[in-house]
Amino acid sequence: MPDAMWDAYGRVCERLGTDRAGRTLDHIRADIRAHGDEQDLADLERAERELAERRSRKGGRPPKGAAR
Repeated sequence: MPDAMWDAYGRVCERLGTDRAGRTLDHIRADIRAHGDEQDLADLERAERELAERRSRKGGRPPKGAAR
């Protein structure tokens, strides 16, 4: 993506009270829900649990070797 477009998107997200990561995740979730098959939806649910766990630790990625 061109830098100018990424920068403009960042400013738009800021005006919307969000950030690029949050807005991008919302878009990805919507696409998976709208067009995903059973496996895609199951993976989305697993990913949502992983994100919730990461946020609860405030430390980022799961420890290496964590069960999937």
